[in-house]
Amino acid sequence: MSKSAALTLPVEGMSCASCVGRVERVLKALPGARDVAVNLATNRASLVLDGGADPGAVAAALADAGYPVPETESLLAIEGMSCASCVGRVERALAAVPGVTAAGVNFALGRAAIRHPEGLVAIGDLVAAAAAAGYEARPVDGAHPVDPSVRQAEENRVLRGDLIAAALLSAPVVVLDMGGHLLPGLHGAPGTALVQAVLATLVLAWPGRRFFLRGVPGLLRGHPDMNALVALGAGAAYLYSLVSTVAPELLPVGAAHLYFEASVLIVTLILLGRTLEARAKGRTGRAIARLMDLTPKTARVVRDGAEAEVPLAALRLGDVVRVRPGERIAADGAVVSGTSHVDESMVTGEPAPVRKGPGDALVGGTLNGRGSLDLRVGAVGAATVVAQIAALVERAQGGKLPIQALVDRVTGWFVPAVIGIALTTFLTWLLLAPAPALSTALVNAVAVLIIACPCAMGLATPTAIMVGAGRAAARGVLFRDGAALQRLRDVRVVALDKTGTLTEGRPRLTGIVPAAGVAEAEALALAAGLETRSEHPLAGAVVAAARDRGLAVPEPDGFEAVAGFGVAGRVAGRAVALGAPRYLERLGVALDPDLAARAVGLAGEGYSPIHLVLDGRHAAVLAVADPVKAGAGAAVAALKARGLAVAMVTGDDPRAAARVARSLGIDDVAAGVLPGGKVEAVQRIRATHGPVAFVGDGINDAPALAEADVGLAIGTGTDIAVESADVVLMSGDLDALVEALALSRAVMANIRQNLFWAFAYNAALIPVAAGVLVPFGGPALSPVLAAGAMAFSSVFVLGNALRLRRAGGRTTRAAAPVLAPRAA
Repeated sequence: MSKSAALTLPVEGMSCASCVGRVERVLKALPGARDVAVNLATNRASLVLDGGADPGAVAAALADAGYPVPETESLLAIEGMSCASCVGRVERALAAVPGVTAAGVNFALGRAAIRHPEGLVAIGDLVAAAAAAGYEARPVDGAHPVDPSVRQAEENRVLRGDLIAAALLSAPVVVLDMGGHLLPGLHGAPGTALVQAVLATLVLAWPGRRFFLRGVPGLLRGHPDMNALVALGAGAAYLYSLVSTVAPELLPVGAAHLYFEASVLIVTLILLGRTLEARAKGRTGRAIARLMDLTPKTARVVRDGAEAEVPLAALRLGDVVRVRPGERIAADGAVVSGTSHVDESMVTGEPAPVRKGPGDALVGGTLNGRGSLDLRVGAVGAATVVAQIAALVERAQGGKLPIQALVDRVTGWFVPAVIGIALTTFLTWLLLAPAPALSTALVNAVAVLIIACPCAMGLATPTAIMVGAGRAAARGVLFRDGAALQRLRDVRVVALDKTGTLTEGRPRLTGIVPAAGVAEAEALALAAGLETRSEHPLAGAVVAAARDRGLAVPEPDGFEAVAGFGVAGRVAGRAVALGAPRYLERLGVALDPDLAARAVGLAGEGYSPIHLVLDGRHAAVLAVADPVKAGAGAAVAALKARGLAVAMVTGDDPRAAARVARSLGIDDVAAGVLPGGKVEAVQRIRATHGPVAFVGDGINDAPALAEADVGLAIGTGTDIAVESADVVLMSGDLDALVEALALSRAVMANIRQNLFWAFAYNAALIPVAAGVLVPFGGPALSPVLAAGAMAFSSVFVLGNALRLRRAGGRTTRAAAPVLAPRAA
């Protein structure tokens, strides 16, 4: 932070002039604060801090006064990280910036996410903090997710060029070294040694320069990383060989050996490993690339009656865009004219195209069918569904799991510990090995430095998260943060809302029971005619049933709705009424005994009976129910098969809830509860079974979604429910829930495998590299083999993570790949 800093920040909670005065007094009371100004219209405050005052104190003082500063997240792309120890170093540097509340770094993405009060931390200060720690940083616009494959492609290109150069320059060194062993005349010849020295110098100074440029400064600052290990190992082998070539008299008799081939092969093999890593890491982030490729690059805008093709970035809210048959829809909006069927499988996972007409919503990137549509643009840029999904995927991929904290603690001291082990190895062999001991000590110490790379540790967790989150997105499951992956693995019970989650959320007429002498079709048509004027959900079910049967639905001549009773009016010249039994009593209509008995039976089975009166006679009973979703029963059975308890929490009538629960095999039911009661129900279920995952779709589900250990929102539900959830199931089908659980368990199992390999590899091979087995007749590990084994460990971890791309799979039905382009 500079000595004098001008700050402008948003302030929440101000509602009047007295609030402004209080905020001003709080800010003026801060040490070093001057030029304080507060604007009620913009809800912003500005001030200047002198003397390097902590901006975090500004946020704390305002929060204590009841006017908090909202937090925001800044993103930085970090260059130069080479291993897990770099992650902890960058996080500590960023967290130390005054005002920062949290900092997290994703090694696989090369991305840092910094939480801080908005307006109190300058991006320049964050970039400077990263630079002081030895890493280049540049800001990233979090509102517009950037395809990480662009950076990875450039990294891959540079690494590939360096690898080719190192291989071409190293090959003669290896040939000359092997030739010296095969042809005694070449061994130790001054000419060949000089050639090896020149070529090795080129390798270390050109493709190998990255290790020295990044490793040596870190070593000098007391924060060594993987680059420092390679620089020490390759540099020690090179310098020892150089002295043996140009000044062998400086070494003990018989100790002048050449290790040029070790120094160049260390660089070449590690570059090979990093090139393979870069290629594999590029494949882990392809979910975002596929997402961003779904939207067309141009749009056909209709202005003043003429069509004009414009870049997608030039679209404005309110523009009318024409979509021709077979084209992808250019932007989010609503249909203003035309009808067609649209393939929305990229968002919902539903393979069947959806009919669209005037007033219907469209999602950019979805595929139009055979009709032509004109849509009015309702969202552009970061506000579109595809951009928001991409942002969620990237946020999940960049998240940290609680298990990563252990890795960060270990890698924080790992590299310094390795250097200490290497130094101990060198001194031990120097003292105990037979003469000439210097070369033996050097070889074993270099092997320790090279084999101990913590790259595999750093890649173990983030690569699995990246691949798992991408795979989940491809199956219509969006994790809002990476930690939800771990929490979902630990749940022991799944609590489900009923309406819209287990059921379709759209009541349907399931049957009609007419009285003697009443025609079923006529009764339904008259009832539907009256219900066309009603906004009740059950009314919509009656009208939809009549139209589905192809009946002519007459317009009512009059209409009256009596709250809590029913509706009445005249339809086609006849007096028609619909409602509950108490409405018939109010109207003075006698209940038909047979129909009344059937209505009681239907209510007991969970249906909603509606009584129809025609011209003063009890004429029919209509049964309405909210059907269970196709596949819901299979999904509940699949959850139970995984050892999970299943419960239902609903505000609906207990009889209706019991019917649905019985049909699905759910024993634990909490029905007739208000939104607050759903929170209590979740707490009760947690006390009985353990960690709870709650699945819902409505506004009344939001408190329960927030209370649960993991909240899963149906993506077709309300915005509030989606915002309250940890996981979004873009499809309305519950097999996506089973998919999410399966992916969570697969990702966590993959992480455990990766961490075991990374730690076991180092624990097993560092002693071998140090030569512990040599006194017992065991093998020694040369620096060249150590470099190869190190590269293999990282590639192994990445390859294991990439197996998650095939994890999961629909459990109750076949579905088109979500978020994957489909042919027209």
